[in-house]
Amino acid sequence: MAREEQALLSTEIVNRGVEPSGPDAGSPTFSVRVRRRLPDFLQSVNLKYVKLGYHYLLSHGVYLATIPVIVLVCGAEVGSLSRDELWRKVWDEATYDLATVLAFLAVLAFTISVYIMSRPRPIYLIDFATYKPADELKVSKAEFIDLARKSGKFDEESLAFQARLLAKSGIGDESYMPRCVFQPDANCATMKEGRAEASAAMFAALDELFEKCHVRPKDVGVLVVNCSLFNPTPSLSAMIVNHYKMRGNILSYNLGGTGCSAGVISIDLARDMLQASGAGLAVVVSTEAVSFTWYAGKRRSMLIPNAFFRAGCAAVLLSNRRRDFRRAKYQLEHVVRTHKGADDRSFRSVYQEEDEQRIKGLSISRDLVEVGGHALKTNITTLGPLVLPFSEQLLFFAGVLFRHLYPSKTSTPPPPTAEGGTSAAAPYIPDFKRAFEHFCMHAASRDVLEHLQSNLGLRDTDLEASRAALHRFGNTSSSSIWYELAYLEAKGRVRRGDRVWQLAFGSGFKCNSAVWRAVRRVRRPSRSPWLDCVDQYPARMDA
Repeated sequence: MAREEQALLSTEIVNRGVEPSGPDAGSPTFSVRVRRRLPDFLQSVNLKYVKLGYHYLLSHGVYLATIPVIVLVCGAEVGSLSRDELWRKVWDEATYDLATVLAFLAVLAFTISVYIMSRPRPIYLIDFATYKPADELKVSKAEFIDLARKSGKFDEESLAFQARLLAKSGIGDESYMPRCVFQPDANCATMKEGRAEASAAMFAALDELFEKCHVRPKDVGVLVVNCSLFNPTPSLSAMIVNHYKMRGNILSYNLGGTGCSAGVISIDLARDMLQASGAGLAVVVSTEAVSFTWYAGKRRSMLIPNAFFRAGCAAVLLSNRRRDFRRAKYQLEHVVRTHKGADDRSFRSVYQEEDEQRIKGLSISRDLVEVGGHALKTNITTLGPLVLPFSEQLLFFAGVLFRHLYPSKTSTPPPPTAEGGTSAAAPYIPDFKRAFEHFCMHAASRDVLEHLQSNLGLRDTDLEASRAALHRFGNTSSSSIWYELAYLEAKGRVRRGDRVWQLAFGSGFKCNSAVWRAVRRVRRPSRSPWLDCVDQYPARMDA
């Protein structure tokens, strides 16, 4: 147990600078920081989640399994007859009257009609738009600290802590923040400021979406809006309906408190409503109000969101109309959702509360990385059987089954080999690069992306979109996965048949995956927040 606990810890030597006073004045000081890292996904896979993934696969694949058997049996029967014998069997030995033929055709047509009508319609992503704020909202890391100091809301210790977070966050000097958070002696989390920030982002993204797709707002039958912390009355979805004068029978939903994974949750809800109602078109809007994540106190766990969250918004147009296949970009293949809220540590890992001075903020627990790793492990284990090639599934499942049947032989980490790798007893890590061509991992922070890369065995190029989105726009919460997909499109990398994995996680604790397949080659868009800087990446991140 002690060895397992030690394996989850990482150490880091932190330079505290020169001691200003005391007996050690003028001497450099250092401290050792011990933190939890993401758990090894493959060392502790729960067999029940593997079974759940295969249950999803088999429940939908039973029809595909029976059809080849029927074809094989019929083919063998027909193949045993010569052409003359087959002709004689059909025409000479069988007698048909008109009533029999008509009855057979009627039953066949009825069966085909029932099958087509009962089969879920495919969900197409026609297009999406991501919000690019005005240039006057850009803020560099140095300007962030300068404006925070001038606001008079923070002491020097809190400013130094936020400066250290920014330095290792992976965020560049051109992300966007509303200026109201830096106003001195003012409460930025007001309904007026929240509505102004949310409406500017949502309406800009929706205007671009409707223009790109040549769709009227009145044609939309389903509207889903997610914003975790800002939930006014009337709701944000009602604000959109009012602004665009949408139709009265629209199915509108407003999701709050769902965290950074809400974008995938909204896609799942829109899919279900399209399937249930046959509304035709659905719009999903994912955003966050940075002014409501801002914290002007001293508690360090609540200062963390200040350094990472930035302004952003994405609007997505979905359709279940078959005629929209020609103009669609992607088809939704899978959505896998994982919720760890039953565990108390997971539930409180991201928690909105007041500090000792009754200042409201979002508290980030020290357990966040660990509970996030367990949620990711569960989600990936369930998703694997749905997307991995059979050879990868076979090797992965054999390793999981071996560790389940013989836990004593796999309870300790395998010793390293002379070449620096691990011995044959090491668990097999599935190669997700064989399942997906593109990865859009939620750009939470540089450390989280590095842990994801090492645990999943991904290359630097696989997480290029995530790192670029984090560097250019920061952590835009639930819309970050769409800025990453916009980056891939701006680079011209998405081709017909490519599969895209969107992975997001957030408060609750939740981890959600969406898998898309490109139905055509996606050309470089004429409107994108990346057009003025995409050629500077990835080199710009190393500068």
